[in-house]
Amino acid sequence: MSQTSPSLAPAQAGKRGFLQELIGLATAFGMAGAGHAATPFAPGQPQRRPGMEGKRFGMLVDLRKCIGCQACTVSCSVENQPPIGQFRTTVLQYEVDRPDGSAPAMVSLPRLCNHCEEPPCVPVCPVQATFQRSDGIVLVDNERCVGCGYCVQACPYDARFINHETQTADKCTFCEHRLEVGLLPACVESCVGGARVIGDLNDAGSEINRRMAEHRDEIKVLKPGMKTEPRVFYVGLPDEFVNGVDGQASVRLVSDH
Repeated sequence: MSQTSPSLAPAQAGKRGFLQELIGLATAFGMAGAGHAATPFAPGQPQRRPGMEGKRFGMLVDLRKCIGCQACTVSCSVENQPPIGQFRTTVLQYEVDRPDGSAPAMVSLPRLCNHCEEPPCVPVCPVQATFQRSDGIVLVDNERCVGCGYCVQACPYDARFINHETQTADKCTFCEHRLEVGLLPACVESCVGGARVIGDLNDAGSEINRRMAEHRDEIKVLKPGMKTEPRVFYVGLPDEFVNGVDGQASVRLVSDH
């Protein structure tokens, strides 16, 4: 069982610096402009499904309702069929030491692709296999992907992996194939505690916007300092986890809190 803490270890700090440099380079070359998500295809991009016009999808995760049951992890695997041992979404269990020496607290933290407004995985792809639809969903064109792993390294959220079977990049897609026919993503539909909500952030009356308005002062995102503008939001996220979470291990120990 590995160990981490919000005070970054040298290796973690080095990785963060590398990611920041990647994002900075992409911005400097005009590859990650503010209007990137507004058009179906960036210049020179191959024709693809443009997304659901006028919508901007996001997800809200209420950690107070998550019981760590892994129903979302299982249903996602059944729906999307990643290789055994690889997952598009996980619920990591964090053991948090208490300063008074009492029994550690357990925190269940769902992790997935954040479908960022400024996704750093898009500009680093040398073959334009990773792209962002007009509705904000970030996808991988597996017919173009060469499995170089640049996008995996560029993602600050450790949300991507190279699929062992296809040898191409893989990750959460918000189950866009289900959204397009009016269904919920598998992880949202299967969540027994109702911890996950997905919806259109452009619709003021959507459930996700209503819930976010109710908890306006409690909404947090992971690694805001990376300037990716993630569209996965959390309620009940301890401050220690905002910038102190790395890796995809199933269990991590967060000490000194």
